[in-house]
Amino acid sequence: MLKKFITVASLCVLSACSTVPITGRRQLSLVPESEIINLAQQQYRQVLDTSKVVNSGAQAAMVKRVGQRIQQAVEQYFRQQNQSEQLAGYQWEFNLIQDDSQQNAWCMPGGKVVVYTGILPITQDENGLAVVMGHEIAHAVARHGSERMSQQQAQQVGGSLVSAALTGRSPAAQQLAAQAFGLSTSLGILRYGRNQESEADHLGLIFMAMAGYNPQGAITFWQRMDARENQAAPPEFLSTHPSNGTRIAAIQRELPEAQKYYTAR
Repeated sequence: MLKKFITVASLCVLSACSTVPITGRRQLSLVPESEIINLAQQQYRQVLDTSKVVNSGAQAAMVKRVGQRIQQAVEQYFRQQNQSEQLAGYQWEFNLIQDDSQQNAWCMPGGKVVVYTGILPITQDENGLAVVMGHEIAHAVARHGSERMSQQQAQQVGGSLVSAALTGRSPAAQQLAAQAFGLSTSLGILRYGRNQESEADHLGLIFMAMAGYNPQGAITFWQRMDARENQAAPPEFLSTHPSNGTRIAAIQRELPEAQKYYTAR
């Protein structure tokens, strides 16, 4: 019975894969992108309605300018690959929110971007902001949100398979197997999170370079970020993000590729 379940599940997984741009990595895709984008649009409106959006001034203008340039780079890349349909449903927006306590930015599926004022002292300038926005936009373009939801669905299916396989076994054996399965899937999800972060760094370098921003600035940005993080971080294998040192080392390896796309404006 378990073998049959695994065969069916494997066929479902193999038929629900997509490919990440630039890296070519195959990813699980069980959730339609159109559903994700519709949900993201609703959530984005809620965030804007309950936040202090900065609609004027040099900082707000910079956020929109950087976002639009990276948007054009992303669209150019997909057009060159004859894959413009991958951006179907995108309605780009770039907003700055006044919140100095948030050293953060994000991009929802469909191109809905928010930058918090708290990250600007770390980005320092337009090129530094392009590092952050390129990274966040890359998460959306790589469909990482859909992939995470798909992984959660697959984990639920995996738990059901384990339960079915242990039917009739002793309660102690069932509990031990369930605990082992839970630990392995949790660590696996953390690893996937780190891989997605590294992948977004990689894609972000390419997109910012295509937009005319110097990808070399990614190293100095992460060095500044590392200097500001004075609290103890968890071990990397227990984190959804790679350590800053790991990030910087990977970016240094990827810089020669990104520099090929870079032409200063």
